[in-house]
Amino acid sequence: MPAVSFAPYRRALRSKPLRTALVLGTLVRMPVFASTVLLTIHVVSSLDRSYTAAGVLAAAATVAIAVSGPWRGRLLDRYGLRRVVLPSILVALVCWSIAPFVDYLLLLGLAVLAGLFVIPTFSITRQAVIAAVGEEERRTAISLDAVAVELSFIVAPAVAVWAATVWDTSWVLFWIQMLGVGAGILMYVVDPPLRGEGEAVVGTARASSRTWFRLPFLAVCLAATATTVVLAGSDISIIAVMRDIAAEGQIGLVLAVWGLGSLIGGLLYGALHRPISAFWLLAGLAAATFPMALASSTVQLAASGFVAGLLCAPTITATIDQASRIVPAQVRGEAMGWHGSFMTTGGAIGAPLAGLAIDRGGPGAGFVVVAAVGVVVAALGLTAVSVRRATASAT
Repeated sequence: MPAVSFAPYRRALRSKPLRTALVLGTLVRMPVFASTVLLTIHVVSSLDRSYTAAGVLAAAATVAIAVSGPWRGRLLDRYGLRRVVLPSILVALVCWSIAPFVDYLLLLGLAVLAGLFVIPTFSITRQAVIAAVGEEERRTAISLDAVAVELSFIVAPAVAVWAATVWDTSWVLFWIQMLGVGAGILMYVVDPPLRGEGEAVVGTARASSRTWFRLPFLAVCLAATATTVVLAGSDISIIAVMRDIAAEGQIGLVLAVWGLGSLIGGLLYGALHRPISAFWLLAGLAAATFPMALASSTVQLAASGFVAGLLCAPTITATIDQASRIVPAQVRGEAMGWHGSFMTTGGAIGAPLAGLAIDRGGPGAGFVVVAAVGVVVAALGLTAVSVRRATASAT
């Protein structure tokens, strides 16, 4: 096991641009995580639809986001942050002023439209974090960003679930999405730099996709896809288990404990002297998710979720770190867009897959199915890496 040292965090946090990017990233992601959980509750409770329907809505929205990722990342590389973010703010304002108050099909359509023009908050924040530090501190900075993600994940869903138990879910969803619009305006005003010192500035000549959009990059993105299959499916499965044991009011608490485990895991991973393969981390995450299917109480689910959470942030961090080192700086926006698209595609697969399993086999079945997907992809990835190394040694 690589040695652990927290000295890299002290060095990385001396960077003011990094501190700014981390704070901004925390604020802009909170509405994203809050709305993800709230949409499921809104569809199942207020619209009286099935978990499969909730999963389909989540899948449709995330597919739209996946489609938008690469081309909007390309626009970030070419035109910069402000010219990309402004149209997104306007579309989000219109769509989410209407969507919370309509029936399921119209909600589905508006969610897809908003997803196609979504503010690329994750891609922008990750680029800003990478640009704020040197290459030797990149993994530590990305781990800090993962911690910021988990803070958002811990706080936002808990507040959203609590609010949904007090007020009508339509109005809670409306105000959360308006906070997302406000976060986009904040990102527009701050306009963090997306390139570091010595790197190509936005708008410079681009490297051909043939030089980087190849098997090594795609393999890392596949690991990212499988990771979010596990996470998105676990998200819906947690809600299903808590509703099954009549503990809806504690959904936010369980999600927060799950996120706390991820936060701690992310900090530990960033303190390691050497990285761990994303495929090994994915295998561990999937294996740790299986026991969540056996939980029959809030305490059991929270405890097993905490253990699985320890590997959430490290797995995502490893895929971002590896992907960012494969591609040239001039195309980092597009590359992070592709990475984000693969991740959202995983969410699009994981949510309805778990929802279908829950409807047919009960709440625990959701965990089993998505964890099995993670194990298979990790095994394929590790096998491919071994074969590639053996081939390279032979030549």
